[in-house]
This record gives sequence, structure tokens and C-alpha cells, in this order.
Amino acid sequence: MTVLIIGGSGFLGAELVRQAVAAGRTTAATFTTRPVSTPGATWHALDLRDPERVYAVVAETAPRLVVNATSGNADWAVTAEGPIRLAMATAQHGSRFVHVSSDSVFSGTRIIYDETDLPDPVTPYGAAKAAAETGIRFVHPDAVIARTSLIIGDQRSEHVRAVHELAAGTRNGVLFTDDIRCPVHVADLAAALLELGFGDTHGIQHLAGAEALSRHDLGVLIAERDGLDATRLPAGLRAHSALPGALDVRLDSRATQLRLRTTLRGARQFLAAGA
Repeated sequence: MTVLIIGGSGFLGAELVRQAVAAGRTTAATFTTRPVSTPGATWHALDLRDPERVYAVVAETAPRLVVNATSGNADWAVTAEGPIRLAMATAQHGSRFVHVSSDSVFSGTRIIYDETDLPDPVTPYGAAKAAAETGIRFVHPDAVIARTSLIIGDQRSEHVRAVHELAAGTRNGVLFTDDIRCPVHVADLAAALLELGFGDTHGIQHLAGAEALSRHDLGVLIAERDGLDATRLPAGLRAHSALPGALDVRLDSRATQLRLRTTLRGARQFLAAGA
């Protein structure tokens, strides 16, 4: 049975490809600019803004499971419209579909959000992600929509890379002490997405880490893991900045975790383990 990873050249996508190949799955993946050199996977160029190409790739690969791990930031055509096109194509071909969404669909007003809470985004990116969720649920009711948080791993993670650059003094900025999320390790997230994809679950699922941390506290833990000087990490308050977005958003993943064999570890646990 073929697994098709949309956005396989990205940070999360590459880990999904690696795990699918390691599990012996026939694996196909897509890229926008260049493929990743991953033995055992076949690569297909895809721009989610091209409807004909979306249908062509799905038809060509005939996947049992499609996982959308793309990140188009606030580009509405990629982040909102593209996943809906993909959901339509997978529904037409009878494929399972797992779409990766984000905690950015929430404003932070309630702080703790479970799978039953409705989106109330406050940024263009969050609005695009929320629109994709709504469209996918309409055109592919059996799809899995997996909301997640900050994805951590090596320096391919933008959050880890930022810590290294701040510690080295090659990046300006601060790590906020009042910006709180539930970080998840990329390997845990990828394993959980594939597990959900090959199961019979559908609807909204939360796949975030088991612990809430500020971005500064997370940065200190990353620095300690990677042998950096954590005292060089500048701290600040997001509430005092002009940056838009929610301050404190904590995804409650307990209901989804009960359905999984994969454990969604907290950041202190996976960073202490050197992961």
C-alpha cells in the first residue's frame, strides 16, 4: 500500500518519508523546489496551487494514505485552498487523508483547547489553517485533521535553528517568556500521524507534546541539549512587542493520546533524552 507524503522535502515531511520507508511502506513524496535524497522513496513535483497537478499526482501514485505536511505560511492559495483541493482528490480516489493543522487556529482566549473547541484565529496564517480545516471536513468527512504545535528536532526545525543563531549572536530578537505552547518532537509527531492514517479514526485530533513551556524555557532546554550557552539567549515579553498572534495556547491532546500507541512526550522528556 502506497503512502504519499505531501511536502516530503520539509522538516516534518522528511521524517514522515523516513519512517514510512523504514516501515517497509511503498512511499511517494512531493516537493516544490527540489526533492530530498531518500533511498526507497519516489519523488513528484507538486505545487498545491495547480489543481490539475494535484489530481495527476494522486492518480499516478494511487495511494492508500495521503499525509499533507506542507506549510505555506499565510499564503491563502497554498495553506487554505491547496489542502481542500488535495482532500477532494483523495476522496475521489478513495484514499485515507491526514492533514496537519496548527494551534494557530486558536486565539489563546481560553488557553487550553481540546479537540471539540472551534477555531477562533487572530492571524492570517491561523485563518488560512482554519479555512482548510472547514473545507476538508466538508469534502472528505473521513479525513483526519491533526492539530499540532512547535515541532522540535535537529537544526532543520526553525525553532531549534533560532536558538542556535541567538546563542551565536547571528540573529537579532528575543525568546518570549509569555509565549507558551506545547512543543512536540518531530519523530513522535510523524509516528502518530502515520498511526492515525493507517487506523480508522477521523475528524479533529490533537498531537502536541504533553508539557506547556514558554519559548524562552524551551530555548534554554534546547541550548542545554546542544551544548550552547543558555545565558546568551535574550528574553522578552511578547505582550510588549508589536507581533500579532496568541500568547498562550495549549493543545490538550489527552483524548487523542488514548487512541495511540505512540507516546507524545513532553519537551523536558525528549530534550533530556538528547532527542
